Amino acid sequence: MVALISPDFAEFPPHPRLKIGVMASGSGSNFEAIAQSIQDGHLNAEIQVVIYNNPGAKVVDRANRFGVPSVLLNHREFASREDLDQAIVDTLKQHSVEWVIMAGWMRIVTPVLIEAFRDRILNIHPSLLPSFKGNRAVDQALQAGVQITGCTVHLVVPEVDSGKIIIQAAVPVIEGDTVEALQSRIHAQEHRIYPAAIAIAAIHSVTDDDRHQS
Repeated sequence: MVALISPDFAEFPPHPRLKIGVMASGSGSNFEAIAQSIQDGHLNAEIQVVIYNNPGAKVVDRANRFGVPSVLLNHREFASREDLDQAIVDTLKQHSVEWVIMAGWMRIVTPVLIEAFRDRILNIHPSLLPSFKGNRAVDQALQAGVQITGCTVHLVVPEVDSGKIIIQAAVPVIEGDTVEALQSRIHAQEHRIYPAAIAIAAIHSVTDDDRHQS
């Protein structure tokens, strides 16, 4: 299922219409890239709801601009990760969500969420997985002295940053790069590949479903 996106990538493959829910903790730039892709007619989907965990997160402003409802589930108000994830599952189901898109969700999720949407949760990570998993991936890449890093969209499984890879985009490391400069170039690629990854994952999901029924 892995696809390495070329610089001139523009068109998405045909895919079924999707009802997606977005989970975000911060500014929501990847949410906006996905919403804009839908508005431009590239991604055949509807964002049913945005769930955010930090009061004041800027993703709410972006959601409002695109007319998408948002729901605050403050992780500080839940006794455990499992309790939070159950509230997330309940909210997603109330909004008829089929696919879950983690777009800068800065919380480790549990099997409560993963099992409720098995093989239908996507995450984006700022490295070419399996390299540099976990936190501070951009800093890890610079510390390792690599010449190329990038970003990866993958399915979410219980082990962090270890699910099946959907798409990767490579980003060169420039001599003298700072974390901020490299992160900015990686973000640009994230915004480009995430909408496409959603379409590709949906196509493969339909194909897998057909194969299992045959």
